[in-house]
Amino acid sequence: MATPNYGYEKRQKELAKKQKKEEKARAKAERKLNPSTPGLMPGDPETDMASLERDPPSVPDEPTKNA
Repeated sequence: MATPNYGYEKRQKELAKKQKKEEKARAKAERKLNPSTPGLMPGDPETDMASLERDPPSVPDEPTKNA
């Protein structure tokens, strides 16, 4: 009976891991260059955390009679 080649298995596992990591990095770079949702652009006052910290949304202290 042939003995298992653990070195080969390990190398194949490492190559698969490396390829997956490269694919994720490529997809991330592509998303950064071509954002699919224009509402999530940096600097957008609706989604930008820095703008929300400077200008927090106004919330009335007391409930209104109409609502």
